[in-house]
Amino acid sequence: MTIPRTPADLTPTWLESVLDAGVDDVTVTAIGTGQTGATYRVSATYDNPTAADLPATFAVKLPAQDDAVRERVALGYLSEVDFYSTITADVAVPVPGCYHSEISSDGTDFVLVLADMAPAEQGDQIAGCTAAEAALAVEAIAGLHGPSWGDRRYFDLPSIVMPKPGDEAAASGMGEVAVMAANMTLEKLGGSVDDEDRDTLLTSMSLVTPWLMAVPDRFSLMHGDYRLDNLLYDPERTRVTVVDWQTVGIGLPTRDLAYFTATSLLPDDRAAVERDLVQRYHAALLAHGVSGYDVETCWQDYRLGVFQAPLITALGFAFAASTERGDEMILTMLHRGCRAIRELGAIDLVRSYQASTQPSSPTTA
Repeated sequence: MTIPRTPADLTPTWLESVLDAGVDDVTVTAIGTGQTGATYRVSATYDNPTAADLPATFAVKLPAQDDAVRERVALGYLSEVDFYSTITADVAVPVPGCYHSEISSDGTDFVLVLADMAPAEQGDQIAGCTAAEAALAVEAIAGLHGPSWGDRRYFDLPSIVMPKPGDEAAASGMGEVAVMAANMTLEKLGGSVDDEDRDTLLTSMSLVTPWLMAVPDRFSLMHGDYRLDNLLYDPERTRVTVVDWQTVGIGLPTRDLAYFTATSLLPDDRAAVERDLVQRYHAALLAHGVSGYDVETCWQDYRLGVFQAPLITALGFAFAASTERGDEMILTMLHRGCRAIRELGAIDLVRSYQASTQPSSPTTA
C-alpha cells in the first residue's frame, strides 16, 4: 500500500494492511491545527476476533497538506519517524505506542499510526503550568537524556536537526541563522517586544556559536522543542506523555530542561521552583544510570541551557506564517525566555565559557 497523502486515503483497506487485522470501517476526524503536520483520530471497527486487543481509536500523523510546507520540514518528518522506529526502544521517556511508521525517501510523505492518548489533554503554552505539572515534565525528559547520555552512536542518525556537539562549522552556521531569525522575529512583531527583551534576544542570539561549543563533551539525545504544547497530561495530572518529535537533536541535555521551565512556567513561578526542579531532574538522571555528574554542575548546565528558549522560539516563528494565537504565544515565550536569561545570568556565563576557550595572546619579552 502507498503512504496516505490525505485523510481521505486513511481507508479501511489501508488500515487493515498495516495492522494485519480485518477492518470493517473507519471514521476520520482532525485533531488540532498543526502548521507543520496534520493529525487525525481514526476510529476503527474490526471484522475478526483476533483484533480484540487492538484499540478502537488511533492518532494518525501525516505531513502538512501544503506541498511547500512538506518540502520545508521534510527533515523534521524524518526525525519523528526515526525516533519512533529506532530510538524509543532504547529510552524511557513516556511516548505514545507506535503501531506503524513509514516515510518516503525524500521525507515529504510519511505516516505514523500512534496510540490515541485521549482523554489526555494538551498543555496550554500561554496559560502556563503548575509546579506539579512541571515536576512530571522534568522527570519525563530525564527518561530521554539518561539512557542516551554520552552515547555517540546517535551521531550517525541522518535526521538529527541541531548541530552535533563539537562541530564548529555547524555551530557557526547555526549562529548566523539565529541572528537572522532574531531580526526577522523582531521585525514581524514590531513594537510588541519591549526594549529589554529586544536587547536580550539580540545579544543572546549573537552568542549562539560559542554557546553551542561551550560544553561539547556533555551530551545526550534532545527533544529540541520541549514545551507545554508538546505534552499531554492525563485528566488527574498524574502522568504526562511527550509528543511531536520533529526536532530531535544531540546536545547539552539541560537545553530541553531550561527551555521547558523558561517558556512553560509563569516567570515568578519559575524563579520560585527551578532549583527544586533541577534537583528532581538530576535525581532522575541518576536513577537512569548517569554517574559522575553532580547537582551543582547540573545547575550550571541549566543556566547555560536557557539560550534554547529564544533560539527555538525565534527559529520557529521567523519562517512561519503568523496567526493570532501564534503571535501571542511567541510574544509570551520570548518574554519568559528573555527574562529567564537575565535572571539566570546566562549571557555572562556564555561569555565566560567563550573567554576560557580563546587562545591566550602571546607575551613579549
